[in-house]
Amino acid sequence: MVIIDIQTKLRVALGTMKDQASIGKAMMYNHQQHDGFSNIEIAILRATSHGNNTIDDKYMHEILFHVSNSKGSIPFLAERISRRLCKTKDNLVALKTLVLIHRLLRGGNRTFEQDLCKAHVSGHLQITIIRYGCVTKNFYDPLVSFLHKYASYLEERMSWLINQGGKLEPIMSKGLEFRRYGEKSFDMAFRILPKCQILIDKVLEFSPCDILRSSHHHNHHSHAHVAMSNILRESFQVYMTFSEGIEALVNMFFELESSAKNLACEILKKGSIQSQKLHDLYQTCKKYVENKNLEYPFVQIISMNHIMALDKFSCQQNQVEASNVSISRNSKFPQISSLFNSSKEIELEVTSKERKKDEEKVDLNFPTIPTLFSWTLETKISKVWVVFEDEVPSESHILPRE
Repeated sequence: MVIIDIQTKLRVALGTMKDQASIGKAMMYNHQQHDGFSNIEIAILRATSHGNNTIDDKYMHEILFHVSNSKGSIPFLAERISRRLCKTKDNLVALKTLVLIHRLLRGGNRTFEQDLCKAHVSGHLQITIIRYGCVTKNFYDPLVSFLHKYASYLEERMSWLINQGGKLEPIMSKGLEFRRYGEKSFDMAFRILPKCQILIDKVLEFSPCDILRSSHHHNHHSHAHVAMSNILRESFQVYMTFSEGIEALVNMFFELESSAKNLACEILKKGSIQSQKLHDLYQTCKKYVENKNLEYPFVQIISMNHIMALDKFSCQQNQVEASNVSISRNSKFPQISSLFNSSKEIELEVTSKERKKDEEKVDLNFPTIPTLFSWTLETKISKVWVVFEDEVPSESHILPRE
């Protein structure tokens, strides 16, 4: 322990000297150029210093202020953050830099957020952490593992924005218009829902146990649990959209063509697995992550038996697609009878080219999913910068393993 303490103090001392040298260079450049960009670099260096302190809000506000008053400064900001992440060999600095990126995404106004995402698309902002020397020494270190997972999460998070209502939503490119189905429902089921599943996969890679195992690095640990709290908070919003997408897909299932039914079944199968894993993750986090601002949603676990019944129904329907058939849910598929709200028999008339337009719509016996949750969204978009009160270390911490 004494050796580790000496090494930590030496690391901080050497790192502080490097920080001061870099800040001195930036100040000299600023004195010569007077373009305001150097102030941004100085704020980045101070926010991601080698010291054990958390990121001070004043540096966040300095960055946002100087960017808003310096035209065309977003690419410069992105490049300097990427450079900081690329050059450092210190895990704490790397973690602070990732937290800084995340907080900038959450703390700026909508225009700033959009410009930062564009900087990532253009290559000015690079987050792929596997390139950097700070994490290549020991991938099996729990903190290093956390850094990789956090960087991977932020890579995907860059394709999401906070809307005017304070809710996370994926950035969707304009695609083909689908006239046969309601455009909103189709987008929710086949475009937005898969995006939710991708981000949820990134969330499921995390485990609070990784942070617990790195608890001997107390300062690293405190920054990691702040990052974990923000990831969980965002996952609650994504899960709400995920649930809406599942409901939309289920409601339109029997209106889909056979090829679309097959795709829908694959999405639902993945959703079933994710709902179980997400439920388990939240239960673990409730046990080890204490944060008074975290309001965990109730996760509705999707039954794989129900999904397999739908899949079997779809396969059976494909086999008889060449001729007109009448399928009674009670006589031929008793195993899916529990999926329907109505006791009335559903008859589906299938032809080789098209089905009758007056085909009865089937509703699965899922609860009204959006009403399952009730929480206050953390980020609200306004012209006033957000104060990051939720990220004060004293408000949340990882409890020791029992």
